[in-house]
Amino acid sequence: MKLMTEDLNISQILDQKGLLCPLPIINTAKEISKLSSGQILKVIATDPGAPIDFEGWAHTTGNILLESTVEETSPKTFVFHIQKK
Repeated sequence: MKLMTEDLNISQILDQKGLLCPLPIINTAKEISKLSSGQILKVIATDPGAPIDFEGWAHTTGNILLESTVEETSPKTFVFHIQKK
């Protein structure tokens, strides 16, 4: 079942637009550490490598990448919903 963004109970939003790797991942790790297990962090990024970076980071850390979307803006905007393990 695909989760719909409207159905997610987002606990925190982290805007990482304009930052390049590794900053979005570093800042996400810091921000998610402040959340409780099960809470959801929404991250917004424009780094072209972000989709691969966030997928790998979630797999490595055990956090759950619930949803990853692309907004066709200029530059492209990537939106990630990550649930803390």
